[in-house]
Amino acid sequence: MDGASLLLIAVIVTALAFDFTNGFHDTANSMATSIATGALAPRVAVLIAGALNLAGAFLSTTVAKTISGGIVNDSKVSLTMIFAGLLGAILWNMLTWLAGLPSSSSHALFGGLIGAVWVAAGAGAVHFGEVVEKIVLPALISPALACVVALLATYLAYVITRHAPTGPVTRAYRTGQIGSASLVALAHGTNDAQKTMGVITLALISADVLDPGAGPPWWVILSAGLAISLGTYAGGWRIIRTMGRGLTEIQTPQGFTAETTATTVILTSSHMGFPLSTTQVCAGGILGAGLGRKLAEIRWGIAGRIAVSWVLTLPAAAAVGGSSAWLAGHGTIGLVLAAGMALAAVGVMYALSRRHPVHAKNVNDSPETPQEQPDDLMA
Repeated sequence: MDGASLLLIAVIVTALAFDFTNGFHDTANSMATSIATGALAPRVAVLIAGALNLAGAFLSTTVAKTISGGIVNDSKVSLTMIFAGLLGAILWNMLTWLAGLPSSSSHALFGGLIGAVWVAAGAGAVHFGEVVEKIVLPALISPALACVVALLATYLAYVITRHAPTGPVTRAYRTGQIGSASLVALAHGTNDAQKTMGVITLALISADVLDPGAGPPWWVILSAGLAISLGTYAGGWRIIRTMGRGLTEIQTPQGFTAETTATTVILTSSHMGFPLSTTQVCAGGILGAGLGRKLAEIRWGIAGRIAVSWVLTLPAAAAVGGSSAWLAGHGTIGLVLAAGMALAAVGVMYALSRRHPVHAKNVNDSPETPQEQPDDLMA
């Protein structure tokens, strides 16, 4: 097996590793509110989310084609650039997971790829018009839209049920949450799993395995769906706690409206080929649901930290991706050095997470509650 084939395999494996981090990073998107309200037990919630992420991966490939032939000039992209971009995305995902911040895995991927291509092939290899149209604008519009829609839906939900007995209303909304959370997980699979499909397809095009403009083969769809679903089942409990308990105290009507709003926005975006951030949409929906309930407390400090992480995601991942591409451009030694540094950084962050673990048994505790010992892979 020659060096090019080994590099292609390394890129595919790294892409699937990113997909796994995408899964546990974004489990909170679909299940945080259902876990917070008690509609679903934590382990049951992540099992459902994982299964539906896999199913959603087979529903569409529009977003995958946007990535493999949209934001960069695929004729100028090499396997080394893709590998470097993936390292930037993985490191940002791990850093924000350690901090419990629901940042965008999608934007981490885009940032890492853009930074690597820019450094290695020049600014002309990046389609900045496409980046603005299909990444930046949806990032600005989608969370604001989800927030406004969820606010109105939550307000109406409380108005409609204000004279109804509390017990039956709570039970009805908890049942509804199971369905709405499942739809978010399915929608997440149609959007986020496709991003890794697009990257692997881009790698196959760069290696002349596929023709330019080709869609993802069936085995790419299957492997990407499996990787993100396994990551989803791993939990990502730190971010689930932030989404479910950090922004606001969620009641069952709020959870239902936030999830339903997020599903609508994500599926519409997937149909149009916009690879938006499901994290931003879901966080916007949760914030809107909090604002829509009278006397609900919004923890603006946490919301501000989340917003800062959103702003930093693209440039931070691009900086790491660009640096990795610069190192990798020095030959095999540079490539190995970039990979080794990334692995070391991931190991350090994982070790730091063991000091204050969050897992299925304590995910609904407040952040001030003393931590128990870990019993899950990705706490």
